[in-house]
Amino acid sequence: MARKNPFANLMDDKPVDNGVALDYTIKGASRSIISSIDELAERADRLLEGETVVELEPELVDASFVRDRLEEEPQEFADLLAAIRDRGQDTPILVRPHPKVSGRYMVVFGHRRLEAARQLGRRVRAVVKSLDDRAHVVAQGQENSARANLSFIEKAIFARRLAELAYDGDNATVMAALAIDKTTLSKMLSVAGLPSPVLEATRGAKSIGRDRWYDFKKQLERPANLEKVLDFIGRTDFSGISGDAVFHLLVDCLKRRKPSALAKPPQRQSWIAPDRSVSAEAKSDGKIYSLSLKSKDAVGFGDYLSANLGRLYEDFRKSQES
Repeated sequence: MARKNPFANLMDDKPVDNGVALDYTIKGASRSIISSIDELAERADRLLEGETVVELEPELVDASFVRDRLEEEPQEFADLLAAIRDRGQDTPILVRPHPKVSGRYMVVFGHRRLEAARQLGRRVRAVVKSLDDRAHVVAQGQENSARANLSFIEKAIFARRLAELAYDGDNATVMAALAIDKTTLSKMLSVAGLPSPVLEATRGAKSIGRDRWYDFKKQLERPANLEKVLDFIGRTDFSGISGDAVFHLLVDCLKRRKPSALAKPPQRQSWIAPDRSVSAEAKSDGKIYSLSLKSKDAVGFGDYLSANLGRLYEDFRKSQES
């Protein structure tokens, strides 16, 4: 059964007339409700269905004029890169002719696939459609809402950036792009209005949802709390700490608890085998050391390490003595 989309209402507006049969026409909220994430995905698919797929040099394609992702997950991108290297690019990206530079293109959605093609030295498979700016952001926002695993704060900042473009007086375009209603948009814009040091420190905070962000924002409406958090950010090095962990540290700061994680920030290291058959990510906070393995040989390599821990530890002890 498809999951229901809790941010479903679309508001009144007129369709964009740009010579392209877009399926992003916005209806009145009483007449049209996007009822599921699956339907959003289908709308993105219909932009690509039946269209000619071309291959473009990545150097000819520029990023969207509206950024939607705050922080790239290194392991997720490494997995995507490996998949495209092994199987090729299954799904084309959507681009438009660049609105200002002749002979170039602009990504509507598919930034990570474009970057993967660039790193692999391959052409990127793409569908080219002539869209105006408003149709561009609606398509980009709805495709991301369906697929991109953006966090609440990333969507909120994306909503703020769209609102600043002022396509209409009632933010109908923003609500259509993210498939949200007025109440949700109001909360998003409120949270996205937090001072930039707070948003930059939390770097996307992948698992922090709307309610916790909104509660945090309400606490920061007190000048003393905001001053405390900004002072804490200014004297703290968050290197190696995830956005989620930073968010919790900021909340702890307001509760006047000393965040123990600051004594020694977790250290992270990544490793990928030359043949890309296995990748590893190690994390240590000075007391606990964890190692996670991914890709096709992860289980076999993990079993090998487990079976040889005794010998490996003996080798380690000898290296310490020498």
